Amino acid sequence: MKRFVIVGTQWGDEGKGKITDYLGQNVDVVVRYQGGNNAGHTVVFDDKKHSLHLLPSGILNPNIHNVMANGMVINPKALIEELSKLEHYQLAISDRAHIVLPYHIELDKMNELSKGGSQIGTTHKGIGPSYTDKASRIGMRVSSFVSKERMPKLLKELVDQKNKELEMHKGKTLNYQDILDEYQGYADQMRPFIKDTSLYLNQAIEEDKRILFEGAQGVLLCLDHGTYPYVTSSSPTAASVPLNTGIAPWLVEGAIGVTKAYTTRVGAGAFPSEIDGDLADRIRQVGHEFGTTTGRPRRIGWLDTVVLKHSKRVSGLSYLAITLLDVLSGIDSLKIVTSYELNGEIIDSIPADIEDFKKCKAIYTETPGWSEDITQVKSFEELPDHAKKYIKMIESMVGVPVGIFSVGPDRTQTVIMEDLMKELSK
Repeated sequence: MKRFVIVGTQWGDEGKGKITDYLGQNVDVVVRYQGGNNAGHTVVFDDKKHSLHLLPSGILNPNIHNVMANGMVINPKALIEELSKLEHYQLAISDRAHIVLPYHIELDKMNELSKGGSQIGTTHKGIGPSYTDKASRIGMRVSSFVSKERMPKLLKELVDQKNKELEMHKGKTLNYQDILDEYQGYADQMRPFIKDTSLYLNQAIEEDKRILFEGAQGVLLCLDHGTYPYVTSSSPTAASVPLNTGIAPWLVEGAIGVTKAYTTRVGAGAFPSEIDGDLADRIRQVGHEFGTTTGRPRRIGWLDTVVLKHSKRVSGLSYLAITLLDVLSGIDSLKIVTSYELNGEIIDSIPADIEDFKKCKAIYTETPGWSEDITQVKSFEELPDHAKKYIKMIESMVGVPVGIFSVGPDRTQTVIMEDLMKELSK
């Protein structure tokens, strides 16, 4: 596994940033392959909290080469703001990625508000409209954005077109000259980082470099395989890496699926294992379950192995990484979803139709919890017996070995299992 993917197995927010940061210390390149600044990674090191929204998690290590690949949609203003907080880094931005512009953000807000009670729960960052333009073949690629000759003319055409759309729906129209004056400055700052990242990555593979691919969100937010329509506008699955980076499928050698020790979800949509009341509030507070990008409180649920098996099937998982195991300390009894009941039938897969998924009732197995503080644990053997049993139950139910577990937010509070350690050291 010299080239592997870190993928979220739930609805995002699984702690992928921390796992990427931890495993990224031993790779040469970290690649972000989809999404935009609607996502957030939180990385804690030496008691310092770093919130990343666009940049790959390897950006905090000056020795790692970081790539923003062609599958991304990039807000130049947000990118420059993130980079301004860093001093030493190595970064390459794909010339085939797409640009998020101010009208995308206005359209995102307008589209969401027009849905009334059927809102998806977007972050209003313009990601959906940007991907829509890409699919409609009217998007602006990075290569055009940083072109001093092409960008002004193309921007004028697009702003005029989008203002008509905004006017039609009584939205806020935008001033072309204001956007041009501001965004030309961002283009100037981005220009030194632009390259054909497909060529760059294939050369790195020929040189036998270690490469880690990371996505945003989780498999259940995949446009194709997620809980549609409550999904994002791209595919966070490991299967999307070749298309979104410009490498051959067989060059990806494995995937590590990150899952919380429980489940969370932000925004609307079905959530069979959801917990309400005091226990949900306790987990939310102890686990700091508030969105990195929006600050919204996350919905809380028990661990759902139907979800994990779905992610295993559509994305392919070599190992699981369990995060926030320490948050469950002090809970007397833990539940794990084993299957669903839908219209009187027991099923162990996620229905395609969202109305069917809303009807699914979770079926659980229960196991004793543990009361011990595990935040200083350095090995599997040091865990309380009930915590060990919990991990082994997950392995057995999902059919994927656990390669990592995390007992706190800091990089040092991460334990890697021997089998995965051997795999990564080959």
